[in-house]
Amino acid sequence: MKYPLLIRRAMLLATSCALLQQGGFVLAAQGDEAAPVVGTRPAINTLTPQPVAEALRNAASTASATSPTAGDAQGNVAELMQMIHDAKLSELRTTYNGSYGASLFFHPREMTYYVALFQDKHFWRVIKSEDMARAEAIYAGFAQQTAQLADVEIRRTQLQAQKAYIEDVIAMSEDRAKRLQADLEVARTQQAKVNDYQRQTQGEAATLHAEKERAQAQLRQVQGEVLQLQRQTEMGLPIQR
Repeated sequence: MKYPLLIRRAMLLATSCALLQQGGFVLAAQGDEAAPVVGTRPAINTLTPQPVAEALRNAASTASATSPTAGDAQGNVAELMQMIHDAKLSELRTTYNGSYGASLFFHPREMTYYVALFQDKHFWRVIKSEDMARAEAIYAGFAQQTAQLADVEIRRTQLQAQKAYIEDVIAMSEDRAKRLQADLEVARTQQAKVNDYQRQTQGEAATLHAEKERAQAQLRQVQGEVLQLQRQTEMGLPIQR
């Protein structure tokens, strides 16, 4: 019964070597500095072959201080967290949707895969398998599930942004309304002044017109008197040719 198991492990090892030659995954480093980082969303410009789990490793460290030892831990979740803490895994794939994520890990020494589903850096489902194809299929399903789970979260984020945008538009509109109201008040005040000035100017113009008419009448009278006096003065003199 041992030979089939040895053969199967040899085949898995050969597959792993081929993947290593093609750059399919990175083996876990010996120290904590090169350990896989789980659950931390990387910045776009700082992506590395192992972007996922520093925060989860820290969480695993905290959990290990208050939980049973590795030998006593029960379940794949506890086992995975302990292996992350011990830097025994390589992170092959990770998908994020909102605060939800799915990761595919590989334990080179045991030729074992771990598929994890987590939310906000907390695992809630972990599947362990020695079958790479099955692990990939489970990972694909988990990744699709994160997209579905994140729909409401993404919608909430969009609604929050839309609400904030509308509030900004309202604030700008109210500010513009206040400015227009201020301009309108200035225009009304100035219009009242202009109307008063127009009435005053029209009254002055009417008075000046009346005074001009009287002055013209007086001028005509004076001119008539001058002409009459001139005729009287020149009476009996030769007519000027």
